[in-house]
Amino acid sequence: MRFAEPWYLLLFVPYALAYWFARRNDLWRDPELGYSSLSALPPVRGVRARIARILPGLRPFAIALVLVASARPQAGREIREVVSEGIDIMLAIDVSGSMRSEDFRPRNRLFVAKQVAKEFVRGRTQDRIGLVAFAGRSELCSPLTLDYDGLCGLIDGLDFGQLPDGTAVGAAIAQSAQRLHKAPGKSKVLILLTDGINNAGAVDPVTASKLAKAVGVRIYAIGAGTQGAAPFPVDDPVLGRRYVWVRSEVDEATLRQVADGTGGRYFRATSAELLAQVYHEIGALEPSRVEMRSYTRWAEAGPLLLALGGGLLALEMILGFTLFGRYP
Repeated sequence: MRFAEPWYLLLFVPYALAYWFARRNDLWRDPELGYSSLSALPPVRGVRARIARILPGLRPFAIALVLVASARPQAGREIREVVSEGIDIMLAIDVSGSMRSEDFRPRNRLFVAKQVAKEFVRGRTQDRIGLVAFAGRSELCSPLTLDYDGLCGLIDGLDFGQLPDGTAVGAAIAQSAQRLHKAPGKSKVLILLTDGINNAGAVDPVTASKLAKAVGVRIYAIGAGTQGAAPFPVDDPVLGRRYVWVRSEVDEATLRQVADGTGGRYFRATSAELLAQVYHEIGALEPSRVEMRSYTRWAEAGPLLLALGGGLLALEMILGFTLFGRYP
């Protein structure tokens, strides 16, 4: 509530003085007859008696409403609008056999990569996110979507053996760039996670990154795996599960070239904690563009108060001259 012309409220000062003076001056009072005692008269009860007591206060109250209405009171209603410009993001996750290495606790690289990717998805707002899985070839698992729960379910479903073994990094970049090219958003991002060297597919990563740059896609590449050797599980039908140490072979030079060439960045994640930190950093580099606009719509309340005051004045006059007329 506010008053568009609050200085009109100063009229209450002369009005209060005039009301006080009228109440104290005999010339402004209604004529009265003096009685020594009213005990001989029957008590006055009923609805009419109660209304008769209220009636003298209607006129000053109505005038007060008219004075308040002159100050143009306005009732406001705050309206908020959310203006968002989401980012189009593709997640490309390596599901090749080397992701079985168990240097990312508590499980293997793929398990941790899926957990961190789901946390990243749930932390976004207004962004359309898609999913590509790759091993010996690339496969689209989800187009760009705002259904984060459904996308997390598809990430959970990623597993070994779904694709031929190998590491088709270039194919994953090319397919992701193709999907992002068709997206209507202005900002397009690919987050690529792999732990190997491109050894499959018809296109090499550098050529695919040039295609991505041509359609406005920034690539954030993540090399997953410890420096040196990592424990790799081998299931023997006779001896059961045993572990062998396999050297981590991340083509950092190529991944860095791919990321830098598109205006993105390359990250090396050697543990589960560092991988989570990398996704957090990427999220900070690509914030969701959400803007809150709020404004107040004001509605004039003065006409309602003026009508109410005029109605009370008219009611006081009508009742005073008819049902509740008083005689000297």
